[in-house]
Amino acid sequence: MPTHAQLRAVIAADPLRMRCLTLVRALALPDCWVAAGFVRSAVWDHLHRRGRSALPADIDVIWFDQARCDAAVDAEIEARLRRADASLEWSVKNQARMHLHNGDRPYRTAADAMCHWPETATAIGVRLSEEGEIEVAAPLGLDDLFALIVRPTAAFRGRKRQVYLDRLAAKRWSETWPDLRIVQG
Repeated sequence: MPTHAQLRAVIAADPLRMRCLTLVRALALPDCWVAAGFVRSAVWDHLHRRGRSALPADIDVIWFDQARCDAAVDAEIEARLRRADASLEWSVKNQARMHLHNGDRPYRTAADAMCHWPETATAIGVRLSEEGEIEVAAPLGLDDLFALIVRPTAAFRGRKRQVYLDRLAAKRWSETWPDLRIVQG
């Protein structure tokens, strides 16, 4: 099974993740994805043959709109999502402004922003189309995710290497997913 189809199947089999995607789709935000640990943890749990994959502590919702870069807009969207489901912790970030926080050149799209995230296996998002199909954004591919490889993206092999190493230490992913292969950078 090709990895895009496999990813769609993993997400589609999870009713809670599908509910999250439905809630986010209802916002009708431009270039909007649910990303990072929401996707990564589901696949790693699946590959570790766990029956159920818990949602991450926060659900990363990314979108891209240069006309609405104020952090207050993200806060309002988070509030809307909390009203829709207060049991979930939402983290909404318009990627059109995140380059400032990350010290990068301006991003062009949400997928472009993902290329500047720390790990290749995290730089993946999913969303529901209007027809209910799961769409995948994986600008760095899905190979590392499905091979259980934690590898830094280009910037985190160079000038941001210490940030990557600090994340590895803080996340302690190998304790939860012992089959991971960690690339130090």
